[in-house]
Amino acid sequence: MLYICLMLIAVLTLFPLFWGISASLRDDTELYAYVMPFTIHTLIPVEFTFKSYIELFTKYGFMKPVLNTVFVTGISIFFGCILNSVAAFAFAMFDFKFKKPIFTLVLLSFMIPFEAIALPLYQVADKMKMVDTYQGMILPSIASGLVLFLFVQFFKDIPADLLDAARVDGAHIGKIYTRILMPLSKPIFITAGLMIFMDQWNSYLWPLLIARSKEIRTIQIALTQFNTEHSTAWSALYAGSMFSALIPLLLFLPLQKYFVQGITSSGVKG
Repeated sequence: MLYICLMLIAVLTLFPLFWGISASLRDDTELYAYVMPFTIHTLIPVEFTFKSYIELFTKYGFMKPVLNTVFVTGISIFFGCILNSVAAFAFAMFDFKFKKPIFTLVLLSFMIPFEAIALPLYQVADKMKMVDTYQGMILPSIASGLVLFLFVQFFKDIPADLLDAARVDGAHIGKIYTRILMPLSKPIFITAGLMIFMDQWNSYLWPLLIARSKEIRTIQIALTQFNTEHSTAWSALYAGSMFSALIPLLLFLPLQKYFVQGITSSGVKG
């Protein structure tokens, strides 16, 4: 019974992906023709075609949103990992005034839904002249309370004697961070990078608010162009959705062991 339940869960989980791939490999005419009644051709195309994927980049100009998303995500990962790890280094290794209240505010920051701060954040971005710019899409995502928390928990597990020995040998703070902490923190850096990547790659509300022009729109916003007032290009929409899901899948699969290692090595302490 356990294996039967697991198989049913696997089928229910994978069916939307299978349906999306199947729908993207046929044209709209065939897609509508075999929706009802349900037959084998509802799931398996009669005639396989890559027309939707070709039109995705030739007719709809999908490459520009993909490149925009890759750029925004890459910059966010780089600066997000650096900023949050440096801040976590300070919280984990040093004592300073108001340390606990500030860290509490950091923890509260990732418990607040983004929708609750989207409009105030937009007003701040508007006053800073960052609306419809890459900076406006990138900067709010760099600081992450959850990523910082993971780094803090990981750094606290590093023996203090190791850092003391480095200080005795004359290593300054920057050298301790770059030569000792960063090499030891490979799993947590990969975990943080994947978390920032998934957050940015799947982001919809903030790019929708901040990116007004088509030149800087991201992949999730570009997927809405297939819906018009009178019709929807379903095959192209499915092709775009499958393409947008492919890149995170290819990135996550080879790095999943580091992701799990990073999460487990940052256990919550009492």
